[in-house]
Amino acid sequence: MRKVRNIIEIDEDLCNGCGQCIIDCAEAALEIVDGKAKLVGEMYCDGLGACLDGCPTGALTVVQREADDFDEEAVNELLKSQGREPLPGHGGHAEAAPAQAPPVAEAPGCGCPSTQAMSLDTSRVATPSAGDTPSALGQWPIQLQLLNPAAPFLKDADLLLLADCTAAALPDLHKQLLPGKAIAMACPKLDEPQAHIDRLAAIIRDGGLKSMTVVIMEVPCCRGLGWIAEQALQKAGVDLPVGLMVISRDGQITETQNVPWMQAA
Repeated sequence: MRKVRNIIEIDEDLCNGCGQCIIDCAEAALEIVDGKAKLVGEMYCDGLGACLDGCPTGALTVVQREADDFDEEAVNELLKSQGREPLPGHGGHAEAAPAQAPPVAEAPGCGCPSTQAMSLDTSRVATPSAGDTPSALGQWPIQLQLLNPAAPFLKDADLLLLADCTAAALPDLHKQLLPGKAIAMACPKLDEPQAHIDRLAAIIRDGGLKSMTVVIMEVPCCRGLGWIAEQALQKAGVDLPVGLMVISRDGQITETQNVPWMQAA
Protein backbone atom coordinates (compact mmCIF):
# COMPACT_ATOMS: atom_id res chain seq x y z
CA MET A 1 0.00 0.00 0.00
CA ARG A 2 1.27 3.46 -0.90
CA LYS A 3 0.70 6.59 1.12
CA VAL A 4 2.31 9.97 1.78
CA ARG A 5 4.98 9.47 4.47
CA ASN A 6 8.55 10.35 5.47
CA ILE A 7 11.23 8.70 3.35
CA ILE A 8 14.90 9.22 2.54
CA GLU A 9 15.91 11.16 -0.57
CA ILE A 10 19.47 11.13 -1.94
CA ASP A 11 21.07 13.95 -3.91
CA GLU A 12 23.50 12.05 -6.16
CA ASP A 13 25.35 15.24 -7.08
CA LEU A 14 26.31 15.66 -3.40
CA CYS A 15 26.88 11.97 -2.61
CA ASN A 16 30.58 11.03 -2.56
CA GLY A 17 30.00 7.31 -2.04
CA CYS A 18 31.64 7.25 1.39
CA GLY A 19 29.25 4.55 2.61
CA GLN A 20 28.68 6.03 6.08
CA CYS A 21 24.91 5.99 5.53
CA ILE A 22 25.10 2.25 4.80
CA ILE A 23 26.57 1.69 8.25
CA ASP A 24 24.11 4.05 9.94
CA CYS A 25 21.01 2.45 8.40
CA ALA A 26 20.00 -0.41 10.69
CA GLU A 27 17.33 -1.56 8.24
CA ALA A 28 19.80 -2.14 5.33
CA ALA A 29 17.66 0.15 3.17
CA LEU A 30 20.69 1.68 1.43
CA GLU A 31 23.56 0.33 -0.65
CA ILE A 32 26.37 1.70 -2.79
CA VAL A 33 25.78 1.34 -6.54
CA ASP A 34 28.30 2.75 -9.02
CA GLY A 35 29.86 4.86 -6.29
CA LYS A 36 26.59 6.44 -5.10
CA ALA A 37 24.19 5.65 -2.25
CA LYS A 38 20.89 4.20 -3.45
CA LEU A 39 17.62 3.29 -1.72
CA VAL A 40 17.22 -0.48 -2.01
CA GLY A 41 13.43 -0.26 -1.75
CA GLU A 42 10.89 2.08 -0.22
CA MET A 43 9.49 -0.68 2.00
CA TYR A 44 12.86 -0.94 3.82
CA CYS A 45 13.10 2.75 4.78
CA ASP A 46 11.35 3.76 8.00
CA GLY A 47 11.86 7.47 7.32
CA LEU A 48 13.37 8.16 10.76
CA GLY A 49 16.58 9.58 9.29
CA ALA A 50 19.19 7.74 11.36
CA CYS A 51 21.46 7.94 8.31
CA LEU A 52 21.43 11.75 8.07
CA ASP A 53 23.88 12.81 10.79
CA GLY A 54 26.83 10.80 9.51
CA CYS A 55 26.63 12.05 5.91
CA PRO A 56 29.62 14.40 5.41
CA THR A 57 28.15 16.15 2.35
CA GLY A 58 24.49 16.61 3.28
CA ALA A 59 23.37 14.40 0.42
CA LEU A 60 20.61 12.77 2.48
CA THR A 61 17.33 14.39 3.48
CA VAL A 62 13.97 13.18 4.76
CA VAL A 63 11.11 14.24 2.51
CA GLN A 64 7.37 13.60 2.51
CA ARG A 65 6.06 11.92 -0.61
CA GLU A 66 3.96 8.99 -1.72
CA ALA A 67 5.83 5.75 -1.06
CA ASP A 68 5.28 2.11 -0.21
CA ASP A 69 4.51 1.41 3.45
CA PHE A 70 7.45 0.53 5.68
CA ASP A 71 7.48 -3.28 6.03
CA GLU A 72 9.24 -4.52 9.16
CA GLU A 73 8.85 -8.16 8.12
CA ALA A 74 10.50 -7.43 4.76
CA VAL A 75 13.34 -5.63 6.56
CA ASN A 76 13.98 -8.62 8.80
CA GLU A 77 14.00 -10.94 5.80
CA LEU A 78 16.53 -8.67 4.12
CA LEU A 79 18.73 -8.57 7.22
CA LYS A 80 18.52 -12.36 7.51
CA SER A 81 19.64 -12.76 3.88
CA GLN A 82 22.71 -10.64 4.72
CA GLY A 83 23.59 -12.73 7.76
CA ARG A 84 22.50 -10.02 10.21
CA GLU A 85 20.20 -10.22 13.19
CA PRO A 86 16.61 -8.97 12.76
CA LEU A 87 15.46 -5.89 14.61
CA PRO A 88 13.16 -7.13 17.41
CA GLY A 89 10.40 -4.74 18.36
CA HIS A 90 11.39 -2.18 15.73
CA GLY A 91 7.77 -1.37 15.00
CA GLY A 92 8.47 1.11 12.21
CA HIS A 93 6.58 3.96 13.87
CA ALA A 94 7.76 7.54 13.41
CA GLU A 95 7.77 8.06 17.18
CA ALA A 96 10.11 5.12 17.82
CA ALA A 97 13.77 5.75 18.50
CA PRO A 98 15.98 4.66 15.58
CA ALA A 99 17.69 1.34 16.14
CA GLN A 100 21.42 1.46 16.56
CA ALA A 101 23.43 0.34 13.56
CA PRO A 102 25.94 -2.45 14.22
CA PRO A 103 29.62 -1.47 14.50
CA VAL A 104 31.58 -1.53 11.26
CA ALA A 105 33.52 -4.63 12.28
CA GLU A 106 30.27 -6.52 12.84
CA ALA A 107 28.46 -5.48 9.69
CA PRO A 108 29.49 -7.90 6.91
CA GLY A 109 26.25 -7.25 5.09
CA CYS A 110 26.28 -3.45 5.24
CA GLY A 111 26.80 -3.16 1.48
CA CYS A 112 30.01 -1.12 1.60
CA PRO A 113 33.01 -3.00 0.13
CA SER A 114 35.42 -1.31 2.54
CA THR A 115 33.90 -3.30 5.44
CA GLN A 116 33.62 -6.66 3.69
CA ALA A 117 36.28 -9.10 4.91
CA MET A 118 38.28 -10.94 2.25
CA SER A 119 41.49 -12.97 2.16
CA LEU A 120 44.07 -12.24 -0.56
CA ASP A 121 46.52 -14.71 -2.07
CA THR A 122 50.06 -13.91 -0.86
CA SER A 123 51.62 -17.23 -1.91
CA ARG A 124 53.09 -15.58 -5.01
CA VAL A 125 55.04 -13.05 -2.95
CA ALA A 126 58.72 -13.83 -2.53
CA THR A 127 60.44 -12.90 0.73
CA PRO A 128 62.71 -9.94 -0.08
CA SER A 129 66.27 -9.71 1.10
CA ALA A 130 67.02 -7.07 3.69
CA GLY A 131 67.52 -3.67 2.08
CA ASP A 132 66.14 -4.67 -1.34
CA THR A 133 63.83 -1.65 -1.44
CA PRO A 134 65.27 1.44 0.22
CA SER A 135 62.85 3.96 1.66
CA ALA A 136 61.96 6.80 -0.70
CA LEU A 137 60.22 8.78 2.04
CA GLY A 138 61.57 12.31 1.88
CA GLN A 139 59.71 14.06 4.68
CA TRP A 140 58.14 13.84 8.11
CA PRO A 141 55.37 14.08 9.23
CA ILE A 142 53.17 12.37 6.65
CA GLN A 143 49.64 12.65 8.09
CA LEU A 144 47.68 15.49 6.47
CA GLN A 145 46.59 16.98 9.79
CA LEU A 146 50.19 17.20 10.99
CA LEU A 147 51.59 18.97 7.92
CA ASN A 148 52.67 22.60 8.18
CA PRO A 149 51.45 24.36 5.00
CA ALA A 150 54.70 26.33 4.99
CA ALA A 151 56.96 23.25 5.24
CA PRO A 152 59.89 23.60 2.80
CA PHE A 153 59.35 20.12 1.31
CA LEU A 154 55.99 21.29 -0.08
CA LYS A 155 57.50 24.10 -2.18
CA ASP A 156 57.28 23.23 -5.91
CA ALA A 157 56.31 19.67 -4.92
CA ASP A 158 54.16 17.07 -6.61
CA LEU A 159 51.91 16.13 -3.68
CA LEU A 160 50.54 12.61 -3.31
CA LEU A 161 47.32 12.72 -1.28
CA LEU A 162 47.27 9.08 -0.17
CA ALA A 163 44.31 7.27 1.35
CA ASP A 164 45.72 5.49 4.41
CA CYS A 165 45.06 1.97 3.10
CA THR A 166 47.03 2.51 -0.12
CA ALA A 167 50.30 2.34 1.79
CA ALA A 168 49.57 -1.25 2.84
CA ALA A 169 47.94 -2.34 -0.42
CA LEU A 170 50.54 -1.16 -2.94
CA PRO A 171 53.71 -3.28 -2.53
CA ASP A 172 55.93 -0.99 -4.64
CA LEU A 173 54.76 2.27 -3.10
CA HIS A 174 58.31 3.43 -2.35
CA LYS A 175 59.58 2.38 -5.77
CA GLN A 176 56.68 3.47 -7.96
CA LEU A 177 55.16 6.54 -6.34
CA LEU A 178 57.21 8.10 -3.56
CA PRO A 179 60.51 9.09 -5.21
CA GLY A 180 60.68 12.85 -5.46
CA LYS A 181 57.13 13.35 -4.14
CA ALA A 182 55.71 14.99 -1.04
CA ILE A 183 52.92 13.02 0.63
CA ALA A 184 49.91 13.64 2.83
CA MET A 185 47.94 10.69 4.24
CA ALA A 186 44.29 10.68 5.32
CA CYS A 187 41.20 8.46 5.54
CA PRO A 188 38.01 9.83 3.95
CA LYS A 189 35.80 7.31 5.77
CA LEU A 190 36.98 7.52 9.38
CA ASP A 191 38.44 11.04 9.63
CA GLU A 192 36.68 14.39 9.89
CA PRO A 193 36.23 15.62 6.28
CA GLN A 194 36.01 19.34 7.06
CA ALA A 195 39.29 19.30 8.98
CA HIS A 196 40.99 17.72 5.97
CA ILE A 197 39.42 20.23 3.59
CA ASP A 198 40.64 23.15 5.70
CA ARG A 199 44.20 21.82 6.11
CA LEU A 200 44.53 20.80 2.46
CA ALA A 201 43.19 24.17 1.30
CA ALA A 202 45.87 25.89 3.38
CA ILE A 203 48.56 23.65 1.86
CA ILE A 204 47.32 24.33 -1.67
CA ARG A 205 47.07 28.07 -1.00
CA ASP A 206 50.31 28.58 0.94
CA GLY A 207 52.53 25.59 0.17
CA GLY A 208 53.46 26.43 -3.40
CA LEU A 209 52.61 23.00 -4.82
CA LYS A 210 53.31 22.11 -8.44
CA SER A 211 50.62 19.42 -8.70
CA MET A 212 48.51 17.02 -6.64
CA THR A 213 47.60 13.37 -7.25
CA VAL A 214 44.86 11.72 -5.19
CA VAL A 215 45.71 8.04 -4.60
CA ILE A 216 42.78 5.95 -3.37
CA MET A 217 41.61 2.37 -2.97
CA GLU A 218 39.05 0.82 -5.35
CA VAL A 219 36.30 0.68 -2.68
CA PRO A 220 33.57 3.32 -3.22
CA CYS A 221 33.95 5.08 0.13
CA CYS A 222 37.58 5.90 -0.68
CA ARG A 223 36.46 8.23 -3.45
CA GLY A 224 35.50 10.62 -0.71
CA LEU A 225 39.16 11.67 -0.70
CA GLY A 226 38.69 13.01 -4.22
CA TRP A 227 35.72 15.02 -3.00
CA ILE A 228 37.84 16.40 -0.13
CA ALA A 229 40.52 17.44 -2.65
CA GLU A 230 37.91 19.10 -4.86
CA GLN A 231 36.45 21.06 -1.95
CA ALA A 232 39.91 22.12 -0.81
CA LEU A 233 40.79 23.38 -4.29
CA GLN A 234 37.61 25.44 -4.38
CA LYS A 235 38.30 26.88 -0.95
CA ALA A 236 41.92 27.70 -1.81
CA GLY A 237 40.96 29.35 -5.08
CA VAL A 238 44.11 28.02 -6.75
CA ASP A 239 44.33 26.47 -10.22
CA LEU A 240 46.41 23.34 -9.63
CA PRO A 241 46.90 20.29 -11.90
CA VAL A 242 45.19 17.34 -10.17
CA GLY A 243 45.15 13.65 -11.05
CA LEU A 244 43.62 10.46 -9.68
CA MET A 245 45.13 7.01 -9.17
CA VAL A 246 43.18 3.94 -8.00
CA ILE A 247 44.73 0.93 -6.24
CA SER A 248 43.02 -2.48 -6.14
CA ARG A 249 42.84 -4.53 -2.97
CA ASP A 250 45.36 -6.98 -4.43
CA GLY A 251 47.91 -4.21 -4.96
CA GLN A 252 47.51 -3.21 -8.61
CA ILE A 253 47.26 0.29 -10.06
CA THR A 254 43.96 -0.10 -11.91
CA GLU A 255 43.21 3.47 -12.97
CA THR A 256 45.04 6.71 -13.61
CA GLN A 257 43.39 9.95 -14.65
CA ASN A 258 45.29 13.10 -15.58
CA VAL A 259 48.27 12.37 -13.31
CA PRO A 260 50.46 15.45 -13.98
CA TRP A 261 53.87 14.00 -13.15
CA MET A 262 53.24 10.84 -15.20
CA GLN A 263 52.32 12.93 -18.23
CA ALA A 264 55.41 15.05 -17.82
CA ALA A 265 57.74 12.05 -17.63
